[in-house]
Amino acid sequence: MAFSSSISLILLCFFTFTLFLSNAFPFHHRHKGFASHNYKDALTKSILFFEGQRSGKLPSNQRMTWRKDSGLSDGSTMHVDLVGGYYDAGDNVKFGFPMAFTTTMLSWSVLEFGGLMKGELQNARQAIRWATDYLLKATAHSGTIYVQVGDANKDHKCWERPEDMDTPRTVLKIDQNNPGSDVAAETAAALAAASLVFRKADPSYSKLLKRRAMSVFAFADKYRGAYSNGLHTYVCPFYCSYSGYDDELLWGAAWLHRATRNPTYLSYIQVNGQTLGADESDNTFGWDNKHAGARILLSKAFLVQKVQSLHDYKDHADNFICSLIPGSSQYTPGGLLYKMGEDNLQYVTSTSFLLVTYAKYLTSSHKVVTCGGTTITPKKLRNIAKKQVDYLLGDNPLKMSYMVGYGNRYPQRIHHRGSSLPSISSHPAKIQCSSGFSYFSSNAPNPNILVGAVIGGPDASDRFPDDRSDYQQSEPSTYINAPLVGTLAYLAHSFGQL
Repeated sequence: MAFSSSISLILLCFFTFTLFLSNAFPFHHRHKGFASHNYKDALTKSILFFEGQRSGKLPSNQRMTWRKDSGLSDGSTMHVDLVGGYYDAGDNVKFGFPMAFTTTMLSWSVLEFGGLMKGELQNARQAIRWATDYLLKATAHSGTIYVQVGDANKDHKCWERPEDMDTPRTVLKIDQNNPGSDVAAETAAALAAASLVFRKADPSYSKLLKRRAMSVFAFADKYRGAYSNGLHTYVCPFYCSYSGYDDELLWGAAWLHRATRNPTYLSYIQVNGQTLGADESDNTFGWDNKHAGARILLSKAFLVQKVQSLHDYKDHADNFICSLIPGSSQYTPGGLLYKMGEDNLQYVTSTSFLLVTYAKYLTSSHKVVTCGGTTITPKKLRNIAKKQVDYLLGDNPLKMSYMVGYGNRYPQRIHHRGSSLPSISSHPAKIQCSSGFSYFSSNAPNPNILVGAVIGGPDASDRFPDDRSDYQQSEPSTYINAPLVGTLAYLAHSFGQL
């Protein structure tokens, strides 16, 4: 009888512990069946890509070895150190606005799914730190943020390697006389999100990031204005602030609330949320418009942390989710979410990340989404995201992977200067500004493989020309890859690859 009681007690403890694990780690969701792709390999490559976009003095452990040092005097014209950071896409300009968004999304990827990344976690942290080290330099002087290095108009008239570039390294800044609440609040979001990434790994660095995030957000909120008003000729049409700055203020406050747990930011959100557009129906999430991301982020505070005053954000997030259900949104004949003709895959990767992240929050709180009379479960959200990622990796009418270096067939002629020109190792002599266009117009494949780069992607009819001159479809960018990192980590784990 005692033996039987002991067995019963052991079984009770086992089932109780199992239930605890399922509640404590709801995102450890395992898909049934075989994986469509090697998500672990794609994850590794999606992070490696950032090494190909590095500016500055490259470290000894640089793995993308065809890239060399560049931009070593950046900031010198203004007597500041702005060496480092990332080139945003296929050009040689450092745009602070998309770089900050990239940093926020890389950090969010690690915060939600870094525990699943295993060996790639350190690489992901290094990718974030390459950006935050630069953002700390850009915000080192109180009341001033340096938001761009390079003249995009002149840079785009040349086709040259970053190692050779001789176009003006013009430095642009915002201050109280020329405000930029959008880029400042996004920078604050990036620093705040990254502070959480390094909270245990490097506490002193984390505290520095958090303090800077708070001061930068205060500046963004106090001196309001869109940065493209004062810097229009330099930042438009490249990274014009089309959606204004309300979304960044809400997004920045949401990240500071999460990073600091300071009630000041919760109060800010409660008081200003509606005027900053919390319930607007703009359902395109990317480098310019952060409303959908802010809704999902703030819904966690309600769903998981039980902050009752933010209950409306669950409804706002649900409205965004309902806009994505097939039949409510535009998809290509092959099944790709299609939002815009240029750089469409940035919306695919960012939306897929929001889907798996919201599914995690819903699972944790035992909630679902209701769209009209239809119940949408977390499993449904995960499946929608998986289908989008699978399309990107090759399950599409062309059987083409839109991640360079992944799969048997991928784009060969991407719109990227460094990738399309001979490397310094193979061609040490300088390639002048106009001389590079002979490589640009060539039909030959790019000599340097920018492993992991995800490009703009196919058109609304699933067509892709693989044409270097077609920057809308063939150019990679850091903000396409950043949210994909988190989704791939989730998928790799859920299929037992990590």
